[in-house]
Amino acid sequence: MSRHFQVTFDAHDPWALSSFWRDVLGYVHPAPPGVDLPEGADPRAAWDDFLARIGVPQEERNSRSAIEDPDGQGPRVFFQQVPEEKVAKNRVHLDVRVGPGLEGEEERMAALEAECTRLLALGATRVRRFEPAPPMDTGFIVMTDPEGNEFCLG
Repeated sequence: MSRHFQVTFDAHDPWALSSFWRDVLGYVHPAPPGVDLPEGADPRAAWDDFLARIGVPQEERNSRSAIEDPDGQGPRVFFQQVPEEKVAKNRVHLDVRVGPGLEGEEERMAALEAECTRLLALGATRVRRFEPAPPMDTGFIVMTDPEGNEFCLG
Protein backbone atom coordinates (compact mmCIF):
# COMPACT_ATOMS: atom_id res chain seq x y z
CA MET A 1 0.00 0.00 0.00
CA SER A 2 1.42 3.40 -0.95
CA ARG A 3 1.45 6.32 1.48
CA HIS A 4 0.72 10.01 1.09
CA PHE A 5 3.55 12.29 2.13
CA GLN A 6 4.41 15.95 2.39
CA VAL A 7 7.74 17.64 1.82
CA THR A 8 8.84 19.83 4.74
CA PHE A 9 11.19 22.82 4.59
CA ASP A 10 12.81 24.45 7.60
CA ALA A 11 12.59 28.22 7.11
CA HIS A 12 13.21 31.57 8.72
CA ASP A 13 10.13 33.09 7.04
CA PRO A 14 7.62 30.32 6.31
CA TRP A 15 5.07 32.54 4.56
CA ALA A 16 7.62 34.15 2.21
CA LEU A 17 9.26 30.82 1.37
CA SER A 18 5.90 29.11 0.84
CA SER A 19 4.86 31.97 -1.46
CA PHE A 20 8.05 31.51 -3.51
CA TRP A 21 7.45 27.76 -3.89
CA ARG A 22 3.73 28.34 -4.58
CA ASP A 23 4.72 30.42 -7.60
CA VAL A 24 7.44 27.96 -8.70
CA LEU A 25 5.14 24.93 -8.57
CA GLY A 26 1.77 26.48 -9.47
CA TYR A 27 0.40 25.48 -6.05
CA VAL A 28 -1.98 27.40 -3.76
CA HIS A 29 -2.10 28.31 -0.08
CA PRO A 30 -5.01 26.32 1.37
CA ALA A 31 -7.80 28.00 3.30
CA PRO A 32 -7.85 27.72 7.09
CA PRO A 33 -9.90 24.85 8.55
CA GLY A 34 -13.62 25.45 8.14
CA VAL A 35 -13.12 28.58 6.02
CA ASP A 36 -14.44 28.77 2.47
CA LEU A 37 -12.13 31.08 0.54
CA PRO A 38 -13.90 32.79 -2.35
CA GLU A 39 -12.08 33.01 -5.68
CA GLY A 40 -9.46 35.77 -5.54
CA ALA A 41 -9.54 36.07 -1.73
CA ASP A 42 -6.27 36.68 0.07
CA PRO A 43 -5.29 33.46 1.89
CA ARG A 44 -2.81 35.34 4.12
CA ALA A 45 -5.58 37.61 5.43
CA ALA A 46 -7.85 34.59 5.96
CA TRP A 47 -5.11 32.84 7.96
CA ASP A 48 -4.38 35.99 10.02
CA ASP A 49 -8.10 36.30 10.88
CA PHE A 50 -8.36 32.58 11.70
CA LEU A 51 -5.24 32.55 13.90
CA ALA A 52 -6.36 35.70 15.74
CA ARG A 53 -9.80 34.15 16.30
CA ILE A 54 -8.30 31.01 17.89
CA GLY A 55 -5.92 33.05 20.07
CA VAL A 56 -2.54 32.54 18.39
CA PRO A 57 -0.28 35.44 19.41
CA GLN A 58 0.83 37.76 16.60
CA GLU A 59 4.51 36.76 16.98
CA GLU A 60 3.65 33.09 16.34
CA ARG A 61 1.47 33.54 13.26
CA ASN A 62 4.33 33.05 10.79
CA SER A 63 5.67 29.92 12.47
CA ARG A 64 4.35 27.64 9.72
CA SER A 65 2.75 27.66 6.30
CA ALA A 66 1.75 25.15 3.64
CA ILE A 67 1.00 24.95 -0.05
CA GLU A 68 -0.99 22.35 -1.97
CA ASP A 69 -1.43 21.22 -5.55
CA PRO A 70 -4.79 22.66 -6.67
CA ASP A 71 -5.34 19.48 -8.73
CA GLY A 72 -4.62 17.22 -5.75
CA GLN A 73 -1.89 15.29 -7.58
CA GLY A 74 1.36 16.51 -6.04
CA PRO A 75 2.48 16.31 -2.44
CA ARG A 76 1.63 18.97 0.12
CA VAL A 77 4.62 21.18 0.97
CA PHE A 78 4.97 22.38 4.57
CA PHE A 79 7.21 25.16 5.90
CA GLN A 80 8.18 25.35 9.57
CA GLN A 81 10.06 28.16 11.26
CA VAL A 82 13.45 27.32 12.75
CA PRO A 83 15.95 29.65 14.42
CA GLU A 84 19.17 28.26 12.94
CA GLU A 85 20.76 29.11 9.61
CA LYS A 86 21.18 26.58 6.83
CA VAL A 87 24.76 25.34 7.18
CA ALA A 88 25.33 22.65 4.53
CA LYS A 89 24.17 21.37 1.17
CA ASN A 90 20.73 19.75 1.17
CA ARG A 91 20.81 15.95 1.37
CA VAL A 92 17.42 15.91 -0.38
CA HIS A 93 16.31 18.45 -2.96
CA LEU A 94 13.46 19.06 -5.38
CA ASP A 95 13.86 18.55 -9.11
CA VAL A 96 11.44 20.89 -10.86
CA ARG A 97 10.75 19.15 -14.14
CA VAL A 98 10.07 21.73 -16.82
CA GLY A 99 11.45 19.89 -19.83
CA PRO A 100 9.87 16.40 -19.92
CA GLY A 101 8.80 15.39 -23.40
CA LEU A 102 10.72 18.14 -25.17
CA GLU A 103 12.64 16.86 -28.18
CA GLY A 104 16.26 17.81 -28.75
CA GLU A 105 18.86 19.23 -26.44
CA GLU A 106 18.48 22.81 -27.70
CA GLU A 107 14.70 22.95 -27.22
CA ARG A 108 14.91 21.36 -23.78
CA MET A 109 17.73 23.58 -22.52
CA ALA A 110 15.96 26.67 -23.92
CA ALA A 111 12.88 25.73 -21.83
CA LEU A 112 15.08 25.34 -18.74
CA GLU A 113 16.69 28.74 -19.38
CA ALA A 114 13.28 30.39 -19.78
CA GLU A 115 12.10 28.88 -16.48
CA CYS A 116 15.38 29.89 -14.83
CA THR A 117 14.76 33.50 -15.89
CA ARG A 118 11.23 33.38 -14.43
CA LEU A 119 12.47 31.96 -11.13
CA LEU A 120 15.28 34.53 -10.86
CA ALA A 121 12.55 37.21 -10.93
CA LEU A 122 10.82 35.40 -8.03
CA GLY A 123 13.99 35.51 -5.89
CA ALA A 124 15.86 32.32 -6.83
CA THR A 125 19.61 32.29 -7.43
CA ARG A 126 21.27 30.48 -10.32
CA VAL A 127 24.18 28.29 -9.24
CA ARG A 128 25.32 26.33 -12.29
CA ARG A 129 24.22 24.91 -15.63
CA PHE A 130 25.13 21.32 -16.48
CA GLU A 131 25.19 20.60 -20.19
CA PRO A 132 23.56 17.50 -21.69
CA ALA A 133 25.85 14.47 -21.75
CA PRO A 134 24.00 11.72 -23.64
CA PRO A 135 22.97 9.06 -23.20
CA MET A 136 22.54 9.36 -19.40
CA ASP A 137 22.30 13.09 -18.70
CA THR A 138 19.87 15.43 -20.43
CA GLY A 139 21.23 18.59 -18.76
CA PHE A 140 19.92 20.63 -15.85
CA ILE A 141 20.32 23.92 -13.98
CA VAL A 142 21.08 24.07 -10.24
CA MET A 143 19.42 26.94 -8.36
CA THR A 144 18.69 27.98 -4.79
CA ASP A 145 15.49 29.37 -3.30
CA PRO A 146 15.51 32.68 -1.36
CA GLU A 147 16.68 30.89 1.83
CA GLY A 148 19.49 28.97 0.09
CA ASN A 149 17.85 25.56 -0.42
CA GLU A 150 19.21 23.89 -3.55
CA PHE A 151 16.91 22.63 -6.30
CA CYS A 152 17.32 21.64 -9.94
CA LEU A 153 15.50 22.54 -13.13
CA GLY A 154 15.43 19.50 -15.35
